[in-house]
Amino acid sequence: MDEPKGAKLCKRFHPKYAAMGFLLIVAIIALITVAVTQNSSATKNRKYGIVLDAGSSHTNLYVYEWPAEKENDTGVVQQVHVCEVDGPGISGYADRVGEVGIPLRHCMDKAKEIVPKEKHPETPVYLGATAGMRLLRLENENTAKKVLSAVEETLRSYPFRFQGARILTGEEEGAYGWITINYLLGNFKESIWPKFLPRIFFRTGTIGALDLGGASTQITFVPDQETLESPADTANFYLYGKQYTVYTHSFLCYGKDQALRLKLLQDVLDSSSSRIRDPCFHQGYERTLNISNLCKSPCTAPNITLPCSSQLQIEGDGDYEKCLTSIEKIFNTVHCPYSSCSFNGVFLPPVSGDFGAFSAFYYVMNFLNATKKPMDQVIEEVKNFCSKPWNQVKAEFPAVKEKYLSEYCFSATYIFSLLSQRYNFTKEKWQGIHFLGKIGSSDAGWTLGYMLNLTNMIPAEQPYTQPLSQSSYITLMAICSILVVCLLVIGYVSYRKPKCLKKEVI
Repeated sequence: MDEPKGAKLCKRFHPKYAAMGFLLIVAIIALITVAVTQNSSATKNRKYGIVLDAGSSHTNLYVYEWPAEKENDTGVVQQVHVCEVDGPGISGYADRVGEVGIPLRHCMDKAKEIVPKEKHPETPVYLGATAGMRLLRLENENTAKKVLSAVEETLRSYPFRFQGARILTGEEEGAYGWITINYLLGNFKESIWPKFLPRIFFRTGTIGALDLGGASTQITFVPDQETLESPADTANFYLYGKQYTVYTHSFLCYGKDQALRLKLLQDVLDSSSSRIRDPCFHQGYERTLNISNLCKSPCTAPNITLPCSSQLQIEGDGDYEKCLTSIEKIFNTVHCPYSSCSFNGVFLPPVSGDFGAFSAFYYVMNFLNATKKPMDQVIEEVKNFCSKPWNQVKAEFPAVKEKYLSEYCFSATYIFSLLSQRYNFTKEKWQGIHFLGKIGSSDAGWTLGYMLNLTNMIPAEQPYTQPLSQSSYITLMAICSILVVCLLVIGYVSYRKPKCLKKEVI
């Protein structure tokens, strides 16, 4: 027998069901409010860290931020500000040590504005000096100490928690760069992801790191072979409960600026004239420099066998192939005491997998619009750029400083020589090189890895992790609660008639 229409209306509009519907809506709003409140309160408890990268040519200041309750998670630290300090790197103040702290103040004042005032006393400040200061220490250790002391005096005058200024070793620089890019890419998540859950959403393994500065270059990666022939080039890390055996080597004096010095000095040694035609500079470009400037660096001083008082006249020739040949002379590839070497008798295991290339690797390739091109196309881009007359290059890039613009041909050719001929990146392996400026909002480089290490934010042991975060737990609880309530209501309506339909039995 069909159900009377009145019964349907009774089911639909009975006050009891209206009340149940109201309560259901209230419950949903309450659950959502709890989840939102939980998430919003978590974002208020932030921590900050400041790192100064005192490189050979300039200094950068980075401000990092992260949620306090998640500081041992991988990938949660983000860069919120970067400030480039005016002037040269701190090693450039060797003759005027008293002035080294002055240009730092602008960036430190900016950091004071970005970091909340109540967080100043607990915010750590680190300064790491790299190859420029390593060279200064080789040249004059006492002067290097005075420079660092003057820098420390300036940084201590700010209300932050100053944690020291020191000169990093080349191996530290390479290792911290490797940690930074793998942390930012989330490659350490494999270690902290709960073991009983599938890993289909995460990549396994790490990528290598290629860093190029003005005075040094670093290569760091986890090689395929288990035993490395050179223990001095091996570093072991225990991060998030997993062991990593890493090959890392830093080539002091083979950053792009010092490599140019080495090449120019070799040109002087090979020439009987004080005027040379240099294929690594554009046609029509001219530069005059004192050979004494080449003699000052510890990178070139041991090779000097001629007076350092004369001048060198350079005329550009703009020829990529000849430039590549002249660059090859600064590498010693004759002697190799291992099964395989890069140059200067340094062990290098076969490169494999993906690599992140940053710092000058990225800046130069990005200038040539060649960061995502295969090797053959990169070569063509460099050839075409080097062959352009100097006047044309200046007209095309009027905003670029002449020093940088004039050296892009050399730098690009040097990068290709280093990666393809010395590190043995073939055409196929070149596809695994990813030229990185930023990863997310953070610059690729060693500074983040340095801070993570010094603040113990990368634990050696696997940190305790719940299967679900608190916010995920609340969200799922809300969804489950809504489903349960809905099922109860549907079941009640479907299987029990309301009282207004019941008939009295006569």
